Amino acid sequence: MRVMAQLGMVMNLDKCIGCHTCSVTCKQAWTNRTGVEYVWFNNVETRPGLGYPRTHEDQDRWQGGWVRTSRGRLRLRAGGRVRRLLQIFSNPRLPGMSDYYEPWTYDYDTLLNAPAQADVPVARPKSLITGEPMQIRWSANWDDDLGGAPEHAPGDPVLKKLGDRVKLEFEKTFMFHLPRICEHCLNPACVASCPSGAMYKRAEDGIVLVDQDGCRGWRQCVTGCPYKKVYFNHRTGKAEKCTFCYPRVEAGQPTVCAETCVGRLRYIGLFLYDADRVLAAASVENEHDLLEAQRSVILDPEDPQVIAAARAAGIPEDWLDAARRSPVYALTNRYRIALPLHPEYRTMPMVWYIPPLSPVVDVVRDTGFDGEDSSTLFHAIDALRIPVEYLAELFTAGDPEPVGRSLRILAAMRSYMRQVNLGEELDESIAESVGMTGEQLRELHRLLAIARYDERYVIPAAHVEAGQSLEELAGCSLDYSGGPGMGGIGPFGEVSGTPASVESFHLTKQRAESDRYADLPEGRGAVDLLTWSGEAPPEGLFPPRRDNGQPGNGQAGNGQGRS
Repeated sequence: MRVMAQLGMVMNLDKCIGCHTCSVTCKQAWTNRTGVEYVWFNNVETRPGLGYPRTHEDQDRWQGGWVRTSRGRLRLRAGGRVRRLLQIFSNPRLPGMSDYYEPWTYDYDTLLNAPAQADVPVARPKSLITGEPMQIRWSANWDDDLGGAPEHAPGDPVLKKLGDRVKLEFEKTFMFHLPRICEHCLNPACVASCPSGAMYKRAEDGIVLVDQDGCRGWRQCVTGCPYKKVYFNHRTGKAEKCTFCYPRVEAGQPTVCAETCVGRLRYIGLFLYDADRVLAAASVENEHDLLEAQRSVILDPEDPQVIAAARAAGIPEDWLDAARRSPVYALTNRYRIALPLHPEYRTMPMVWYIPPLSPVVDVVRDTGFDGEDSSTLFHAIDALRIPVEYLAELFTAGDPEPVGRSLRILAAMRSYMRQVNLGEELDESIAESVGMTGEQLRELHRLLAIARYDERYVIPAAHVEAGQSLEELAGCSLDYSGGPGMGGIGPFGEVSGTPASVESFHLTKQRAESDRYADLPEGRGAVDLLTWSGEAPPEGLFPPRRDNGQPGNGQAGNGQGRS
């Protein structure tokens, strides 16, 4: 048994309202730069729908993830090394800009500065790629609230598996929102696909990152990822992806998407898993067995043998304590209501989901029955086979039993807690019907409904003794102006800037005013704070002074040492 730690996330889809706050805050924090305007590390999809990029779940087309051979071994769906080497200069299985969307801005100058006239001026959309006027036809959330519409539903790869009869009935049932980030898989296909070895999985916490110095822009990782959560920066020529906000989690803070989530539907915690069993679990023959195989890899943090093996592996005591208090372990293995996204890809994703129950409750209520009565609700779950089958195609490789079990536990919790809140006589048979006790349902309700901040996010901080290894990885896997890939070639290879840098005022101003990538100046546009003496402001860091000696553009003070 080789015990390793993995940061994971669970999202409760019952609470997602599709507000996209997580997407916007992630965008502002990580991809608010040139070259990645089309990139959304976090996006919220409406299901059924085409997703982002469009039809990303159609692996017959995109060839992502792993497949099990007749000999019981795993190989990349896109092919072995020889096949991928032959396609390294012309990869035919990459989403195009139309599969994502062409990013745009608006002609605000016309809108704001047009002279007085009879007609109201209009800010026409302009492409951020070409700078030319364009017609907006798609975006990252284009099918938001339209997933079941006839225009989009037929293209949903998951819905296609269920047939026309199911599709037509399902459109009358419900829709739900599905937030997606990088899965930070235990068996990541993107890492195995990378020819240059730039994609890697951190040993200390399992976060999958991209070494920007090592990335050569082959984009095999984009093909290999079945979730299409690796993106290509067209300005730097490098791959980028969700970093699980590792600078934040190293300090014990939650990711930006979790911190700003309006519905409080995200949980972050630590898994302990047996690294020696990952390959065997991902290689099981029957796809319906993949869920339990993945759960079996996750270790019980209360087991004395697991604790002893973890200590022998050098996992600190506070990390073991965090694993024991982990909300993600409780939801995936203790209560067994959280499910992985597309386990049939065999990447063993570590972002899990609690299937939505609310639409089922709404259907029961709309028929004139009590939506929280246990007997009525249980019957509705069994009767509404179509949404359960759709959810099964998402979370359990098509097996409806685990999804039905999760929904029945959520229904039992809702019915039982209603009796508690109304002061009625408690019916313990409700808990027994799902193999739980009343106390367990109370604990589950607390975790899902009223858990405190420190109960939803149990994130152990990085250790000082691991500082050297973390410092080597401190160059963010994302790029920045003047960083790796943007500084040219030096005498010892590609110049890799320091992460302790900020954009100069001039570059920030030019980037804000530029309509296209090509309009931005070449060369370094960042100020290295590590080499700044602090005695005088670095060149270009602050706005130029006016003739009266005062700094321009609202800059206060004398400009000395301000940042």
